[in-house]
Amino acid sequence: MPYLVAYCGPAALPADLWFRWNTDPLLLAALAVFAYLVASGRSADARAGWAALALMAVVFVSPLCALSSALFSARVTHHIILIAAVAPLLARAFALPRLGYAPLVPVVAAHAVIVWLWHAPGPYTWGLATVPAYWLMQTTLLGSAWLMWRSVLAPTLQTGAALMALVATIGQMGLLGALIVFAPAPLYVVHFGSTAAWGLTPLADQQLAGLLMWVLAMIPYLAAGLWLAWSSLRVREPAL
Repeated sequence: MPYLVAYCGPAALPADLWFRWNTDPLLLAALAVFAYLVASGRSADARAGWAALALMAVVFVSPLCALSSALFSARVTHHIILIAAVAPLLARAFALPRLGYAPLVPVVAAHAVIVWLWHAPGPYTWGLATVPAYWLMQTTLLGSAWLMWRSVLAPTLQTGAALMALVATIGQMGLLGALIVFAPAPLYVVHFGSTAAWGLTPLADQQLAGLLMWVLAMIPYLAAGLWLAWSSLRVREPAL
């Protein structure tokens, strides 16, 4: 039998997946407050704010939450969306420049440590065992990613330094994904007993998760790097 994931509940089955929406009142209230902040013009970039809200609804409200109780690959997808899509959108929408920008190297390193920590089998299992632990996992992943993206997207940061930070992040996540792919045995006991309903063995689910982290996760960072490089070239073009 699979472990019970404290927040998202029992592992979703194919027959009930589309009925497994998360209607936690506290979560919905928090998202409503976020929507109010964006709608009231307190966001520096409203489109980024609405996109971040939509993606947070996907990872926390939609059936992806229940699916991530069943499959490690779904949980990794959840984390990728959180740190590689929601976080940069939040950094655009709520950069809070008055707070200043943290030094780039420490925030990139701290984010890497947090990502590796929460994907180690022991902390991962603990992080899904209770509601406080679950939200500690989510807030530290998202918070460290937001701090990193704030620094990467800071208007005063040189493009070369930002690109190096993105490359370093792609590298560490790719290495973690490769280690997960090539692990000789399943490591994430939370999902034991729940993968069969989805036609996967625990090891196949783990390998799929590693591939997602290795390949899929790099796309947002590559896109951001290309955007930064292109923006830098456009700024340097001489006026006609």
